[in-house]
Amino acid sequence: MNASISAAELDRPLIAVRQLHVRFGRQEVLRDINLSIPRGQTLVVIGESGCGKTVLLKTLVNLVRPSSGEVIFDGRRLDRLGDRELTQQRIRFGFVFQSAALFDSMTIGQNVAFPLRQHTNYRAGEIQEMVLARLAEVGLPDSVTAKKPAELSGGMRKRVGLARALVMNPELVLYDEPTTGLDPIMSDVINELMIRTRRNHPVTSVIVTHDMLSARKVADRVVMLHPVARLKPGEPQVVFDGPPSALDRCGDARVRQFVHGEAGERLMEMRSAAAG
Repeated sequence: MNASISAAELDRPLIAVRQLHVRFGRQEVLRDINLSIPRGQTLVVIGESGCGKTVLLKTLVNLVRPSSGEVIFDGRRLDRLGDRELTQQRIRFGFVFQSAALFDSMTIGQNVAFPLRQHTNYRAGEIQEMVLARLAEVGLPDSVTAKKPAELSGGMRKRVGLARALVMNPELVLYDEPTTGLDPIMSDVINELMIRTRRNHPVTSVIVTHDMLSARKVADRVVMLHPVARLKPGEPQVVFDGPPSALDRCGDARVRQFVHGEAGERLMEMRSAAAG
């Protein structure tokens, strides 16, 4: 951990989410979310499609602004920062997008170097060394630097996205469906890389996924969201918050059905809605 971090800062959660609500027009996506994420924790957010997982991820770094409530990062409310201050805070984040979100017109080397060229004054040789080190860390050879994203497989592009997210040594790494679209072997490669990242760097991670194998393997803590539209009045949106080992013991049927991929009651709900 960074030696400049005081004992008081270490005791303070890196992220605190308080009474968070997000609406788009009349559609309520997140309702009264309260979370405290300690430094160094790997938090996995699960839940069916449309429950607001990715919106929550983007709200944590103020890519989506809260309709009400607050997100506090390292003691500061992000929605109250000016553009310059917010840009400085975002340098402390790394974001691994679902589709890798690489720049098609740039080489792999240029993609990974992009944050360094935007936010630092390192010389070209220093940037090259950092790029090669990060690519090696995710298991990619130097030879990929001259290639374009279209020349790489989906798994390789995901690893390039991870290398780019790590190149600025972020304190917080956000992963949006990091194993989606990958075969089981490559999915496990990504899982191992996420675990290795946590071991090698003082990083806090928030991972959105549908992949329960991944969730069980990488998480210190799992939070499950339920779609607001299917909640009863006053019912909390977070229906599970605990270690992955407790998922199978959860008494909430919604959690058990999601974890085990059981569609029975959900099919009945869909039929009732269609009939109504």
